[in-house]
Amino acid sequence: MTLFEELEARGLVAQSTSLEKVKELLDNEKITFYIGFDPTADSLHVGHFVAMIVMAHMQRHGHTPIALFGGGTGMIGDPSGKTDMRKMLTREQIDYNIECFVNQMGSVVDFSEGKALMENNGDWLLSLNYIEFLRDIGVHFSVNRMLSFECYKQRLERGLSFFELNYMLMQSYDFLVLNKKHNCVLEMGGDDQWSNIIGGVELIRKAEGKEAYGLTFNLLLTSEGKKMGKTENGAVWLDPNKTSPYEFYQYWRNVGDADVIKCLKMLTFVPLDEIREMEKLEGSQLNAVKERLAFELTKLIHGEEEATKAMNSAKSLFGVGIDDENMPATVLDESKFTDGSIGIMDLLFECGLAPSKGEARRLVQQGGIAIDNVKITDLALAVSLDSIRENDIIIKKGKKVFHRVKL
Repeated sequence: MTLFEELEARGLVAQSTSLEKVKELLDNEKITFYIGFDPTADSLHVGHFVAMIVMAHMQRHGHTPIALFGGGTGMIGDPSGKTDMRKMLTREQIDYNIECFVNQMGSVVDFSEGKALMENNGDWLLSLNYIEFLRDIGVHFSVNRMLSFECYKQRLERGLSFFELNYMLMQSYDFLVLNKKHNCVLEMGGDDQWSNIIGGVELIRKAEGKEAYGLTFNLLLTSEGKKMGKTENGAVWLDPNKTSPYEFYQYWRNVGDADVIKCLKMLTFVPLDEIREMEKLEGSQLNAVKERLAFELTKLIHGEEEATKAMNSAKSLFGVGIDDENMPATVLDESKFTDGSIGIMDLLFECGLAPSKGEARRLVQQGGIAIDNVKITDLALAVSLDSIRENDIIIKKGKKVFHRVKL
């Protein structure tokens, strides 16, 4: 099976410019390609995972990835897929976020001995002369054509700033710079980047008279079409301090039956022949497949030791014991207690098990909360400081979420 055939079979390929030529490049040549990452937070998240896996597949077949960090474009923010303008970050925030990205990406992509490159577009964007940029680059872009792209059309009703309109020019210019600097001939990205990628391909052709190419991969969506990687507490992060290895494992262990095979194909390196055998399973048989998915992904990001801990932790929780030290925990400060106790709704909120006290009330009313295996039905229940001091308590939310509370 060729590289392109494998990417297609794994459900990764969305759209491509010059499809036959791109197949030829991937299957028969060794090329340099790039994927951009705007540092909008201090950690990569599940939404970045597909891009990292694609980079690793390409690298394993002899191609050289460039991870391009948006030290310049991050100052504006990509309007693609957004209903409102992104929050603006300072240079210091952006630089710190890039450092975090660099440290995390090495768990999936091999950056040793020149096998992959890292670039920061702030190195060329932040020092641009605006008038020269408009004369040399802006002249190649039609505003009418830009506004016909979906990434801008959906923003026009709410208002699209001129500030954001520049984003496509800057991302296109990135491709031009990398083409000149590293002979980078392919830009890859999520399918929401299609318009920006076309901009870069066309800019290289118009400005340099050279051919370049674009390939997008499918976004990670549930069977209902919703983006994966979100929980009621926010994004599923790759930073263990933001999403613990246990929580990361549990997220994948709990994916829907309709999504587990797709996730195995898109996000792991499990051979397709093995996955095809798993596709024959159904019902409770899929639990073993979900455990495999959770273990493979946790191992990729956090290492085999943490993956094994998380797996053993989950098995003990769903088996006979609930005394494992690896489960998520909240250390409560005594200041959170009033007259030596804390109400159940306040407790759920403080532990991040409910985003609001209203939601905490609903969980209790619906019988979704248990403390030390005892279902809680009393909204007025208060947990004493002494009881937690004497022995940590375990809160169970629903069937699959366990959380330790200690002082």
